[in-house]
Amino acid sequence: MTGFPMPTTWDPDALFLIQGILAILVLGSLAALVLKLVVADRKPHAVIDNVVARVGSWWIIAALVGLAFWAGKAGVYLLFASASLVALREFIPSPEDRPGEWTMLVTAFFGVLPMQYWLIWRGHDALAAGLIPAYCFFLLPIIAVLAGDPRDLPRRVSLLQWGLMLCVLGVSYAPALLTVDVSGYEGRDGFLLMFLLLVSQLGDVFQYLWGKAAGRHALAPAISPSKTVEGTVGGVLSATALGAGLAWTTPFSAPQAALMALGISLLGVLGGLTLSAIKRDRGIKDWSRLIAGHGGMLDRLDSLCFSAPAFYYAVKALWAQ
Repeated sequence: MTGFPMPTTWDPDALFLIQGILAILVLGSLAALVLKLVVADRKPHAVIDNVVARVGSWWIIAALVGLAFWAGKAGVYLLFASASLVALREFIPSPEDRPGEWTMLVTAFFGVLPMQYWLIWRGHDALAAGLIPAYCFFLLPIIAVLAGDPRDLPRRVSLLQWGLMLCVLGVSYAPALLTVDVSGYEGRDGFLLMFLLLVSQLGDVFQYLWGKAAGRHALAPAISPSKTVEGTVGGVLSATALGAGLAWTTPFSAPQAALMALGISLLGVLGGLTLSAIKRDRGIKDWSRLIAGHGGMLDRLDSLCFSAPAFYYAVKALWAQ
């Protein structure tokens, strides 16, 4: 396991990447300002106001990620662990006043979640991969049974297990990229994490923009009415091109980076649809209103739930020492 070989601000590649991200944010802000002043004529406009809010939130998100990278390994792990905590709280509704309910939640939030990130930090892949799907599969029902309340046991436990799988296990594989040893790539592990974040998050932005510009046919109207075939295809292809363009930050060739980005994007779409299906079942549009223009924390992390583990294991299997 590596210590913490993150790209530093004096690294030319890191500096160039930071400048590129800032340029995108500035251009996005200028575009949002023009839309508000010219198209909306400074009047309320649902779509344009949403764009303005989204851009403002991206500045905050970029600043938090930047601060986490600047703080080092501890900062990155703290950022993702905190995000998982918030996302899990959004996923789990207010607990029922029943025996064992609070014990299960406390175990999940303050036992399982920090344990998962500690195992990832230490590079214990096998234990980290099995903690939630294996050990917690037995632990949580035991807690409910010992509390003496068997009513709706499968439903109560499965909801918490689903939350831990999506919000904790899946997301935790993003910072796990910092533990991968790639031959000839020492000291640049942070770029792998940035590749995942840029492709997955900008892929969401591309899908949103393509959907607004050319969206005509709903992709899954019963699950996500606003997601279109045109927006999804345009967004996935754009993210794939972005991945190829970011090959210089990775140990991949341009075609390999494009394939990795394609996989990340497709799994991001599937993750988003899965979380959207759960939202529709609950009759809600967003997981919360935490992030202006975006919804909740889980609305931003849904594209990582499936893609982060897949990307981690692909890199480890094909490029790790």
